[in-house]
Amino acid sequence: METEDNIITRQLYPYQQQAVTTIFNKLKDAKPNENILFQLPTGGGKTIIFSEIAKQYIQHFNRKVLILTHRIELSKQTSNVLASIGIKNKVINSDVKELPNQSDYQSFTALVETLNNRLQEDDQFLEDIGLVIVDEAHYNSFRKIFHYFENVNILGVTATPLSSNKKLPLYQTYKEIIVGESIPSLIEQGFLAEGVTHNTDVNLSTLRIGNNGEFTTGSHELLYTQAMMQGKLLDAYEEIGKGTKTLIFNAGILSSIAVYNMFKAKGYPVKYLDSTFSDRDRAETLDWFKNTKDGILSSVSILTTGFDEPEVETIILNRATKSLTLYHQMIGRGSRVLPHKKKFNIVDLGNNSRRFNLWQFPIDWKHVFVAPHQYLEHRYKEEWDYELENDYELPDDIKARFLNSSAEAFIVRERYLQCLRKGLKPALVLDHSLDDHFGRIKDNAADFDEAFELFDLLQEEVAYRVKQFSKCINATNNYTDYQIQTYTSKLRRRIIGWFVE
Repeated sequence: METEDNIITRQLYPYQQQAVTTIFNKLKDAKPNENILFQLPTGGGKTIIFSEIAKQYIQHFNRKVLILTHRIELSKQTSNVLASIGIKNKVINSDVKELPNQSDYQSFTALVETLNNRLQEDDQFLEDIGLVIVDEAHYNSFRKIFHYFENVNILGVTATPLSSNKKLPLYQTYKEIIVGESIPSLIEQGFLAEGVTHNTDVNLSTLRIGNNGEFTTGSHELLYTQAMMQGKLLDAYEEIGKGTKTLIFNAGILSSIAVYNMFKAKGYPVKYLDSTFSDRDRAETLDWFKNTKDGILSSVSILTTGFDEPEVETIILNRATKSLTLYHQMIGRGSRVLPHKKKFNIVDLGNNSRRFNLWQFPIDWKHVFVAPHQYLEHRYKEEWDYELENDYELPDDIKARFLNSSAEAFIVRERYLQCLRKGLKPALVLDHSLDDHFGRIKDNAADFDEAFELFDLLQEEVAYRVKQFSKCINATNNYTDYQIQTYTSKLRRRIIGWFVE
């Protein structure tokens, strides 16, 4: 690993070479503390790309490179790639307390927590670092050590440039984003397998949302350990994934074990893995999975990064998530392409594809980077919201009073998402709704008295729309009550103004 033996000459794919060239040219012209973010889908070869950038940086500037990761597997993988292209590197793990021979190395790979501990003890622990590369840069844990590296450049690398902390958007750290090849393009060129999504409708109304904006583990466990949900999972597997190497993602340990017990009772080859496993047990489980052709592995989120098993043919999302990042990370575990594997199955048991669209659906990552608030995970509404919105209709006798108006439905959720996608203020939804109600009154009222009669008939619908909007923005009850009063006052004034004119 730390010698020049067995150096591999890697031929980069054209899109990888283009990314290397673009990023390195930016770095050559960058001033100190001008940081760059690079986006590329999982499976696109981010490690190979930033390792080549590290090599060129070392050769051009004759300074060292530090690569930060948040999992030991990623550190080891990165170190192996660096060694394979001739970079003398050192992994800084918990066993490394001192670095007396730094001149022997051109780069260092470190877990962020381990390095933070060393730098707290000695802020000069590392010397002559010119470039810091951050793998999985959307994690905010890296920020805690950035102040130790002043007057350097930081290159963040991620598949999903959405910060794990909505209060600390990535544009605060990185000056610009460079977007690599898209998922559809990589699929078309044969570099990623095509994901075939199979949806199973699930009533998620019992799930609860925690302070972090994500569904709570406890509410997940209560729902996904039920016999009904286990039956849905088993049916989906037997219909779609039976006989394939299958990776199942759960929200918690209890539901993961329940999945394991169910498949074991049915006689299927299955194991489970969670954060309580020792390093040895973890390695043995992953080795079993790798060598079992039709093996089933029930896991929690620990396999979303730092895990690479190209033979996985079926990904089952046995959970719901509000995180676009997690959604892509889970599915990405099955996207590796092989000569005999051009497609893979995505079984969605959490309405996730309705929340985020299909995995391969194009996303404007530059827009996400500059306006992340428009892509906050909690903005996506659940299936029970859709049902609630579609359930409401004006009674027939009230409908009959508005025959001169268009029958086109005003769907609050759709209008809300349209505003977000266009970069508009969400409050415009209520303005548009007000315009709709006023227009219908104008179309159907012959005089002042009838206008206010129609106004009264619409009050239930007004309250409903405002409540739907409040759900979209997770507003309080007090806010909702205030908005209903404000809405009706504005509508009343517009009617009066119409007749005064």
